Amino acid sequence: MTGVFNEEDGLELHCERKPHVSIGKIVTKVPVVLAELKLQIHVSETITFPEPVLEIKDIKKRVHLTQCRLLLPSKKLFIKGFVRKNIQYASPCSEIEMPTDKSVASDLHSFTVDVPFEQVTEIKDFLSMPVMPKNNTREEFDFVRSKSLPEGFPEKDQHISSDISQYHQESSQFYNELPYCELLSSRIVEWDEALDRMPLPGKAPFHEGYFTKIEEKMVLDICVNVLQKQQIRVASTSNGD
Repeated sequence: MTGVFNEEDGLELHCERKPHVSIGKIVTKVPVVLAELKLQIHVSETITFPEPVLEIKDIKKRVHLTQCRLLLPSKKLFIKGFVRKNIQYASPCSEIEMPTDKSVASDLHSFTVDVPFEQVTEIKDFLSMPVMPKNNTREEFDFVRSKSLPEGFPEKDQHISSDISQYHQESSQFYNELPYCELLSSRIVEWDEALDRMPLPGKAPFHEGYFTKIEEKMVLDICVNVLQKQQIRVASTSNGD
């Protein structure tokens, strides 16, 4: 036993060191890794800035997945998301100082944009096979009904059929476990190039210019785990250390 002092109540609480562990063959339900995939996604996008850009200083990127769906009973995996890009750039500012043939004044701004991507791939080799969904069922049944016939039919004859004024049905629903994904890692290689770069107006260094649009080409490598909660059997022979 170990003692822990509780300042609020001024009491010493005793906690057991060893938790109770069931012994034997036990069925539990845990996430099971179905596949670990390395995917490469190609993205091409045009980004328009809200003001003239003298130069890009830095770009911070973060990958977001909005959909990762294994479409059972097929092997197709649908991936959808976006890359959040925070672009820090210098914008020419004549309010600070008018440009000269040797200098250009600018101030630092940032622009955040989401670049979407999506891809469909096929899982060819499963580490563990997924539990396939069970189909819901719905079956209709009837009961026989006999009744007397009206005049014009033999007295001993009966009208035998199902009763259309009644409806009987048996249905079942299965609540299957949906596979899901974990994003493990990402790697981005990008190329950004100005589309409309022009010289600065007025008196300015000849090599300086500004632009408002860039074309971005990006190669996105991501690694994901595809998981599904499944029942598995575990064994324990002792609840000792």
